[in-house]
Amino acid sequence: MKLHELQPNPGATRERKRVGRGIAAGQGKTAGKGHKGQKSRSGDRTLPPYFEGGQTPLHMRLPKRGFNSPHRKEYTPVNVKTLEKLFEDGATITPEELAKKGLCSKRDLVKVLGDGELTKKFTVKAHAFSKSAKEKIEKAGGTCEVIEG
Repeated sequence: MKLHELQPNPGATRERKRVGRGIAAGQGKTAGKGHKGQKSRSGDRTLPPYFEGGQTPLHMRLPKRGFNSPHRKEYTPVNVKTLEKLFEDGATITPEELAKKGLCSKRDLVKVLGDGELTKKFTVKAHAFSKSAKEKIEKAGGTCEVIEG
């Protein structure tokens, strides 16, 4: 076999469809693009599904609502009753310890809330405390330390 004898397998290639060569050729006049309109023009592109043909888009017709503060801090709440249940008397409670128990992730900001009763003495280190939680911890003989987050 020689280089000039090589050719593709039968059926592997097709002749290019020559459109717009007269009505008798079968693809004349509109060249298979239908009649007029955006999709028959050159430079036609597929439009995104939200495009409404020049009508004011939905996202502009709907009113704007709400506001997201860039300085807002999201805290993971932990109640005093949870601390009472999960930790021994005299324990030092930190966000890392809470993460080990599965109450928050390591990166979360923790706020201790005052739901429940407290009888054990704890040293609690958290990013924030509610007034009632602080009162209950100190009343039981423990201490509250605010950590910067």
